[in-house]
Amino acid sequence: LLRVDLKGCTKLTQLGDYAFWGCVSLASFALPDGLTQLGTWAFCDCPSLMSVVFPDSLTQIGHTAFNTCSSLTSLVLPDSITQLGENTFQDCTSLTSIVLPDSLSQIGNVAFIGCSSLQSVVFPDSLTQLGYGAFEGCSSLMSVVLPDSLTKLDDYAFAECTTLTSVVLPDSAELGDYVF
Repeated sequence: LLRVDLKGCTKLTQLGDYAFWGCVSLASFALPDGLTQLGTWAFCDCPSLMSVVFPDSLTQIGHTAFNTCSSLTSLVLPDSITQLGENTFQDCTSLTSIVLPDSLSQIGNVAFIGCSSLQSVVFPDSLTQLGYGAFEGCSSLMSVVLPDSLTKLDDYAFAECTTLTSVVLPDSAELGDYVF
């Protein structure tokens, strides 16, 4: 299985848990307009997956959905996403940039842990919480500007970000243990 295009599946609103888990040759995937939910582990262990086109209707991405998609290089998430679950993009080692939607309020625990090529993250003004180890081990990340809306950086949020040289923190954010 190399490519999947579900654009014509107009009645599809949910992609179930483990739907394409372990499809090691899957390189691209187009999701249909009207899709609101991606199940847990939906694309986990798809190391050839380089691109995913997310519909504007998507509101929920299940935990571990893109874990170890090691060929995924960039992400633009739709404005309809409000939360990213745990381990969502863990160990996406080729991921270099992320544009997070303006609607995003929470990034779950270890959501981007081990994204060792990640250089750029644009955080939205709506973000209020970074989960435990959210960007731990993102060893190519050099600078971070966190929005004033952020109230909590959980433990290990940026631990082992060994090239991080510049951080702009909001005045009132609560910092957990070992954040940096």
